[in-house]
Amino acid sequence: MREQEKPIDVDKLLQNKLKGVSVNTLENAIAKVISDLVGEDYKCTISEVKYTLFSGADFHVKVELTYNPNE
Repeated sequence: MREQEKPIDVDKLLQNKLKGVSVNTLENAIAKVISDLVGEDYKCTISEVKYTLFSGADFHVKVELTYNPNE
């Protein structure tokens, strides 16, 4: 006998909370994770943000090594 399936909360899916997160916050978070993984300072740029139905987003992410000529 199958376990009882949990019903899908359509209202929750349609309320895209990603719209409330600033692009700058996402860029900084991605750059930090990559910098921590690689051990070098990286920056991240997000462009072409398109919020999708069902609480998603499509966007272009560019990650680059931060260049500091003094180091």
